[in-house]
Amino acid sequence: MKRTNIDSVSFIGSGNVATHLALAFHSAGIPVKQVLSREYDHAALLASRVGAQPINSTDLLKDNAAVYILAVNDDALYDLALDLHLPDALVLHTSGSTPMGVIKPVSRHYGVVWSPQTFVRDFAMDYSRLPLCIEADSQQSEEVIVDLFGRITHNIHRLDFEQRRYVHLAAVMVNNFGNAINALAQDLMQQHGLDFTMLQPLAEATVKKINYGPLWPQQTGPAVRRDEKTLDAQRRLLADQPQLLELYNLLTDIIQQR
Repeated sequence: MKRTNIDSVSFIGSGNVATHLALAFHSAGIPVKQVLSREYDHAALLASRVGAQPINSTDLLKDNAAVYILAVNDDALYDLALDLHLPDALVLHTSGSTPMGVIKPVSRHYGVVWSPQTFVRDFAMDYSRLPLCIEADSQQSEEVIVDLFGRITHNIHRLDFEQRRYVHLAAVMVNNFGNAINALAQDLMQQHGLDFTMLQPLAEATVKKINYGPLWPQQTGPAVRRDEKTLDAQRRLLADQPQLLELYNLLTDIIQQR
């Protein structure tokens, strides 16, 4: 692995993850060499923010970076593994649900840097708190990952693929499922002409419970109290929304079984 100019990175991908990682590196003074995207305009937009060269073909990718970050969707990783040849660089993918070895054909040095975090392109983030789950093919590769990404955040966790899969599953439950339930509650409020923002303090208080220990002992509400009168009344309110009623009953049963 090339040890000179170890601070330089290039990105394959220009989406939300690539954008935030590139901005984090740029803010930390780490040069971003190139940004590759099939859509040149997308590459150019991100490249302009971090002083990089935009490109739209793997044929234009230079081997002058020490680390290449493949921030693309899972299916694209398999195609890139056939197209890229960067034997002396450290090559990383950013998927939580894909084995590290999928990019082994690209380089002798490879690994994973994945964050159980939701990335929204135009939302500012505190990168110093960004959790990163890492895995590497060797101790040497791991040391480079920790050295490089440690300049962005100290919230780094060494996990193998099996552990990362479970973190990814839990992250889907916390973020994607949690957001979907909030969106259903928002729909319900709007259907009845009510302002969903009145529940914002409640949502924020619910998140803060994470700071106070195990979550099941902090469970509140009619299900945990076994308040059947309230539960039945709320079921009647959902009688014309069978999917939402099914979800309500399922979660009520889970809470009561706990």
